[in-house]
Order: sequence, then C-alpha cells, then structure tokens
Amino acid sequence: MSLLADTPGLLEALRGERTPKFLATRGPAWEPNVVPCLSLMPDSDESDLLFFGNFLLRKSVRNLESDPRVGILVMTPELHGWILTADFLEFQRSGSYVERQNSAKMLRYNAYTGIRNAGLLRARTVEATFSLTRLQVARDFASARLSALRDAVHDGAEARVPAAARREFGRMAAIKVMSWIGTDGYPFVVPALSLQPKGEWQLAVCLDQHLGHCPQPTTPVIGGRVAANVLTAEAISYQAKVRWEQAGKTGTIHVHSVYAGGPPIPGGRVA
Repeated sequence: MSLLADTPGLLEALRGERTPKFLATRGPAWEPNVVPCLSLMPDSDESDLLFFGNFLLRKSVRNLESDPRVGILVMTPELHGWILTADFLEFQRSGSYVERQNSAKMLRYNAYTGIRNAGLLRARTVEATFSLTRLQVARDFASARLSALRDAVHDGAEARVPAAARREFGRMAAIKVMSWIGTDGYPFVVPALSLQPKGEWQLAVCLDQHLGHCPQPTTPVIGGRVAANVLTAEAISYQAKVRWEQAGKTGTIHVHSVYAGGPPIPGGRVA
C-alpha cells in the first residue's frame, strides 16, 4: 500500500515540474518557514519516498538538519490541492536522485549552478484534499480586501513590508500559502490565495472554510507564529514571518520580518 498512490491525483500533480509545491520546516522556538519547492518529486508509484533538489533552500536545509518534521502543500493550476506531512530522511550528494534533479528542465536550463544535493522525505500523512473554485477565490479575495481597507494600523507589527513585496502579495493571480506548527508538532500548510497587504505593516487574509475537516487546526493560535509565502507566475517569491490575529473568518497578520525568495538575494532579509 502506498499513501501517495492511494490518493487520487496526487502522484500526477507531484510529477508536474511546474506544479506549485511548498515545503514547510520548523525553525527555533517553533517558528515555521515555508518556501516554494517545485523540484519536489515522487520516487515511484510503489514508494512513499519524495525527493527534492537543494537549490536556494538555505534556511530550509538548516531547519531540516535540526528537526525532520515537514509540511507540504501541492496545488495544481486548476486549484485542486493536497496538504501533507512528511519526515526528512537525509541529503545525498550523488546518486540517482541528484542525477534526476539535475536533468529536470527547471535546473538544466537555469543560469545558476545545479543542486548542492538531493533531499529525501518519506510521506507520513495526507491531512486533506481540497478543490477551490474561481468564484470562491474571488469572494475570499474581496472579503480580505474589505478588511485591508479598514483599520490598517502599526499596532503589533515590527517591520514595514517593502513596496515590491506588497505588490506581489497584492496580486490576485498568484499562489499564496500560510504555515504554522500544528498540534502534533508538524508544520501545517494551507492555501491563502486571498492574502494581501493591509497598509504597510500588516497582511489580511480570508482562510478557506472548506478545510474545516482537517485533523490540524485550520487557523493558528491567536498571537502564534505564522509564515506566509507568495509565488508568482514569474517565479518571484517573498516570505513574511508574522504574528496571527483573527476576527471571525478574516485574519490580520502583523509582520515582523520579510525575506526574498529568489535571486539575487535568495533567503535574504529585506525588512
């Protein structure tokens, strides 16, 4: 029995080199870190092994070396998705996993060097599957926009979100996710497509209620640590480390740091 193969559509989505995939890890003091990881691939139909290329993943690598617990979100362009947890096994510097990563189109034709090594994960659970509609996305985006227009204040925030990051977080046609540490200690990643700036110091989001059946909580603890990430069609990415507050269905996020997700300063703090 294979957890991945027994979940309809999941293997096919994981094999897509351009399917949006996000990898969440645990940092010190239970701080989540979530980044795009399009290189994440399944090993085979019979195995629950996953592997990914260590390409611009410095903070994630450090976290994995100290804590093996991983959260994963996979979402197709048609807005079908899966939320998983996994356990990190090891990094390999050579062998078939490294060769398969370096032969992938995304790395074969990039302007930078190949991967440093390949990371191996074992899928642990499929926490939830979901399917969004364009109408749902538009409705939640509008709800978050209304929240963003009200009461945008500096209270509780520690960093001003740079204009470039606000622009990308404000796009409706971008993949946005949030991650926090679940009750079992594993990072938990959910879609947050409505995420957008609320002034210069905060973000607003309307979380999808269809995730209510998940074993993990679908919203973090009030005041808890959360990581939010945006990935655009142009492969621009930013991550915000934030503190969560909620008022009904719509949440407000107080930003305390912002990081660039790609060149020329991958993983570098910008606020």
